[in-house]
Amino acid sequence: MRNRKHTTSGNGDGQSPDRGGEGQRRRRSLWQELPLLIGIALLLALVIKTFLVQAFSIPSDSMMNTLQRGDRVLVDKVTPWFGSEPGRGEVVVFHDPDGWLEGEPLPEPNAVQQVLSFIGLMPSAEEKDLIKRTIAVAGDTVECKKGGPVEVNGAALDEPYVYPGSAACDDRPFGPLKVPDDKIWVMGDNRQNSQDSRYHMGDKNGGFVPVDQVVGRAVVVAWPLGHWSTLPVPETYDQPGIHAAAAADVLGLVAAAPVVLWRRRRPIAAGSAR
Repeated sequence: MRNRKHTTSGNGDGQSPDRGGEGQRRRRSLWQELPLLIGIALLLALVIKTFLVQAFSIPSDSMMNTLQRGDRVLVDKVTPWFGSEPGRGEVVVFHDPDGWLEGEPLPEPNAVQQVLSFIGLMPSAEEKDLIKRTIAVAGDTVECKKGGPVEVNGAALDEPYVYPGSAACDDRPFGPLKVPDDKIWVMGDNRQNSQDSRYHMGDKNGGFVPVDQVVGRAVVVAWPLGHWSTLPVPETYDQPGIHAAAAADVLGLVAAAPVVLWRRRRPIAAGSAR
């Protein structure tokens, strides 16, 4: 029987000649790749903050008891990129429309907030943002008389989220007001401790918040863990009456369409210029 020779490539010790090179690459890869990993992490944080979700800290009591001072909420920034506008009942974060926070002291960020701000997951302490509940949107008529509920398009809102003991608007009744295009009307849940749309009706926007100033919708209370909760739209905003105005506008357009088409088909009289 023939003896088969087993051959190996290498330097005589049975190891592949490039093992040493791989070992050297492994030994120095950590320090070489660490800056790259940090850069990728910062880039991902920037993308998340810019396009997906951002954390905001609640600096005041204006949204109690829904939100407590010091809570961290996560704000959805995705849906506005697809043309979605704030809806009735949503809790939204928006940039100061016209000096609403003028004279207000800026909160002092703690160490966690400073780190989150540095990597872009939390806004800087210098940014002036507010958080309120969207009550009415473009085309709605909103009002609130002293002693009564808030009404949207004539439908009274049942507002279980309002801070216990607070009236719907006794400190600042208003309306009726029609919400202009590309605007929303906002109010805090702690009505007697919220400088919301009611208190800024003399500004350049009439107290309304431009939609393009809305950062996004707050969807969840993420911190502290004991306050964890979602922020759904209350059922009171599903009342058929609230949507009646919008439905009437649509029906009006549908009804007018045949008349418009008939007029377009009529011959234009000679000598007429309209």
